[in-house]
Amino acid sequence: MTLRVAFAGTPDFALPAFDALIGSHHAVVGVLTQPDRPKGRGRHLAASPVKLAALRSGVPVSQPLSLKTEVDRSDLAAWKPDVLVVVAYGLILPRPALDLPRLGCVNIHASLLPRWRGAAPIQRAILAGDPETGVSIMRMEVGLDTGPVFLERRVSIAPDETGGSLHDRLAAEGGQALLQVLDDLEADRARSTPQSEEGITYAAKIQKLEAMIDWAADAGAIGRKIRAFNPWPVAETRLDGEQLRVYKATVLAVDSSNPDQSSREPGTIVDVSGSSIVVACGRGHLGLQEVQRPGKRPVAARDLMNTLDLAGRHLG
Repeated sequence: MTLRVAFAGTPDFALPAFDALIGSHHAVVGVLTQPDRPKGRGRHLAASPVKLAALRSGVPVSQPLSLKTEVDRSDLAAWKPDVLVVVAYGLILPRPALDLPRLGCVNIHASLLPRWRGAAPIQRAILAGDPETGVSIMRMEVGLDTGPVFLERRVSIAPDETGGSLHDRLAAEGGQALLQVLDDLEADRARSTPQSEEGITYAAKIQKLEAMIDWAADAGAIGRKIRAFNPWPVAETRLDGEQLRVYKATVLAVDSSNPDQSSREPGTIVDVSGSSIVVACGRGHLGLQEVQRPGKRPVAARDLMNTLDLAGRHLG
């Protein structure tokens, strides 16, 4: 039996799951996505990535401001879905919406639940130095990411992993895992496991203020921030009061026999002789490898060193 599947999603993260559904034997009967939002310098209204994909595929689209009222849910009800798949939709689903599909609502979440429930599990996993993360396919409940889990796929976090690269890997894993769960639901063999009451953590939404680098922190922690916040919101510091965004950096060992390196104030540029701008941190050094000045494109650190005298100057 082919399932009638409604899909609720908005950003790029949801696209692999939507594409997997379109390529499957299941019938995608409609798409819920966020209303068009102002975007870019001109602030012109722009459709979400999921809306654009749905229109290309000829799938009906609905963009309610909420799902609180019966009128808001009218399109979803009219589609008569067997199941609603939710991937980074951006709206809370109240109980009446959760109860509409015959087989309930299934969510793809980018963590190994119950770790990193909430809005920013990808960045928070990198910031925390987690060695692995993954995707969880769960049955949705009213609570925040509290539902029982059908299936999880584990993914190791590479030493050079960025928020962008991990985002793409988890999105792809989620799309494939989703199809397995839908096939199990179709065959009435899907089984879910309640989440553990231990190990619960919350992935708060990323705030732009978090992007500012505190050079008094450990070099490893700063390096994780730079990786987690690439491509957004991008870690940044100040050079002579001017914004300097940092896209890539490497944690470096400190030469303890060299007092000029081991005792410098955090934020001091201690070396510009190689391919990196080496900066003293509260503990350890960080080699900046890709940076961006206001109004300029991101460049290799070597290019900035060739245009500015950086030795001994202070960041922050």
